[in-house]
Amino acid sequence: MFRLACALILTAALNAADWPFYGGDAGSSRYSTLKRINTRNVGNLKVAWTFHTGDKRDRPVTQMQCTPVVVDGVMYVTSPQLKVIALRADTGEKLWSYDPFAGLNDRRPRGVSRGVSYWAGGRDKRILFTYRSRLVSLDAATGKPDKAFGDNGQVDLTQGLDRDITGLAYYVTTPGVVYKDLLILGSTTGEGPRPSAPGHVRAFDVRTGKRKWIFHTIPHPGEFGYETWPPDAWKRGGGTNVWGGLTLDVKRGLVFLATGSPTFDFYGGDRTGDNLFGNSVVALDAGTGRRVWHYQVVHHDVWDYDLPSAPSLVTLRRGGRPVDALVQLSKMGFVFVFDRATGKPLFPIEERPAPPSDVPGETLSPTQPFPLKPPPLSRQRLTEEDLTDVTPAKRAYILERYRKLRAGSIYTPPSTQGTLIYPGFNGGVNWGGGSIDPENGLLFANSNESVNWMTLKKAAAGAGYTFDFKGYTQLLDEEGYPSMKPPWGWLTAVDLNSGDFRWRVSFGEHPELTARGIPPTGTTNFGGSIATAGGLVFIGATQDHKFRAFDSRSGKVLWETQLETGAYATPCTYEIGGRQYVAVAVGGGRWNSPAGDSFVAFALPD
Repeated sequence: MFRLACALILTAALNAADWPFYGGDAGSSRYSTLKRINTRNVGNLKVAWTFHTGDKRDRPVTQMQCTPVVVDGVMYVTSPQLKVIALRADTGEKLWSYDPFAGLNDRRPRGVSRGVSYWAGGRDKRILFTYRSRLVSLDAATGKPDKAFGDNGQVDLTQGLDRDITGLAYYVTTPGVVYKDLLILGSTTGEGPRPSAPGHVRAFDVRTGKRKWIFHTIPHPGEFGYETWPPDAWKRGGGTNVWGGLTLDVKRGLVFLATGSPTFDFYGGDRTGDNLFGNSVVALDAGTGRRVWHYQVVHHDVWDYDLPSAPSLVTLRRGGRPVDALVQLSKMGFVFVFDRATGKPLFPIEERPAPPSDVPGETLSPTQPFPLKPPPLSRQRLTEEDLTDVTPAKRAYILERYRKLRAGSIYTPPSTQGTLIYPGFNGGVNWGGGSIDPENGLLFANSNESVNWMTLKKAAAGAGYTFDFKGYTQLLDEEGYPSMKPPWGWLTAVDLNSGDFRWRVSFGEHPELTARGIPPTGTTNFGGSIATAGGLVFIGATQDHKFRAFDSRSGKVLWETQLETGAYATPCTYEIGGRQYVAVAVGGGRWNSPAGDSFVAFALPD
């Protein structure tokens, strides 16, 4: 018995030292129990190692959004040119690499990959990786494809969707989740007015690559939710995909989906109804794909208000007893908190009247859900009073443009005149999601103040669709800064037990504005945070190319370092040989920032 207890303790310790999931753990908490790096010593952090993928040298790249997976001292990462690389996690030494486009040289594709999934069964250990529309199984020790998986180690994900999607965009950017011997995957699909693929969620046997189940996010005849669409939508409808990741409740055997909007994103005249399971949190039996519960957070979306990140699991207190909860963040800035066993909201949600559309053929939902707590993480109305006051010239520039557009509060519909969409397509909260401190019931979330304008236009004759749009246009001042009063980026701690903010700070800085005597404004940010038992929140994400550690109790910056370019990714933390590391991808490539190709690990001095 003593040996068994010791073995269990050792196993727990080894697991705690790893970062085995994209979201840190199966519940996407992005939390680590490690605390060798803490509030007392974080100021001493130094670079432990830097690894360059080499992609920047070969060809300019866009960005790196990969969160490393770390298991048993090995770090698995993906590069801008969609390679998989295994590193010694304590030194950054390359162990192996897999290149799906070997030999293409200058013609090789590039793209977004947020990382890999790890599976172990007996002596077999696999890295499950997606590039474009292909799923690959690699031997975790060697990086060689598993010949027993699919067709010579690969599965074509455009097949097995119960519909022919030949010629339609379909790819996977975010890792799936592993449940027992299943890999459960979402997808990214087209979003425009032309035909697009459906975002059905599937589970694959990790040993063979065979499809084990499928959940139709656009229901087929006889399935729940079918009546919320036109009768033939299951044959032609697109989107309602899960592009931000998935979350597991291993104990209950549930997988949670956070779905995107149906297509076309900005006009729904040809998809009348509420369009389940678009813009929904959905709980499925992870073993079978059977629906357990769902909650739709936007009805008949025409604002591109995808649920952009996987939900996070945490146990809260209600009426003196523990309640296993699910927290879903959103582009709208809303925080939705549910009982994850039943789907019952843990804070009241009101269905409030929403404005109608005057676009021919469009019928919007008369109401939309508004959670009463926690408060929104971003502003949801843009008036003249809210416009930038950074300088009088900037305000005058924005005011002239603002007065030409239709403005209102959240859920003001797109129009042919031009409508301000606020919060905009970049959030609120985006794909970085939030991190959880389970000991104190806290959520940490970075969010944006971003406004777009959307103008619909009649499609050309013979196009096959009714309306098109004039592009994803942000309302920016003459220098490219946001149009509203600062802060333009936030980092917020939310007490999930009370539903109140614990603290809130402006997040990021534009040094060139600070040099003009303008107080720090915060910046637009992409990427997410992690939280640790050391009382810290680590995050990059900002346009100033800094990586920071915040005190989780107060929001005070305890440490920051200047990177070579932006860290538009979510970090990870792990421990090897009694030394804790924090690592992040430094890829830049957004907002005219230089392209990068490095992974950087930080640690306390030996």
